[in-house]
Amino acid sequence: MTESPSHGRLTVELAGLRRRLASLLYEVLLLLGVLGLTFMVPLLIIGVVWQVALPGWLEWLYIYAVLAGYFVWYWRRGGQTLAMQTWRLKLVDAATGREVSRAKGLLRYTLAWPSVLSGLGLAWALVDADRQFLHDRIAGSRIVLMPPVKD
Repeated sequence: MTESPSHGRLTVELAGLRRRLASLLYEVLLLLGVLGLTFMVPLLIIGVVWQVALPGWLEWLYIYAVLAGYFVWYWRRGGQTLAMQTWRLKLVDAATGREVSRAKGLLRYTLAWPSVLSGLGLAWALVDADRQFLHDRIAGSRIVLMPPVKD
């Protein structure tokens, strides 16, 4: 991010598609750990101790809620998950350039499920003028590139 000399406004560089895809793949690996701790362990304990298996729809709802909490919490506190920090990416509100609101973060997260799983959101990025994912375009969010950290 740099300050524009003529207007005193911050200008940012949009993150490239390859960097965002690399971050997405890294995020998937990190989510395996998150789901292991918050999903598999509790459900295994419930199953072993009480011999209860939750219905599939309730398990999916639980996964949705756990991951929503993970993403929205990180996006509201600095705009970056661990994977995004690694790749110097930050999620911002497209209109203001600030962290996304809780509602906008939840909208983006919810839209990302069908967007990413169907491949439509990723294909959209190939034809979008700014190479943004479809869920970012609809939610009004952007992923920007952070400047390198100087020692």
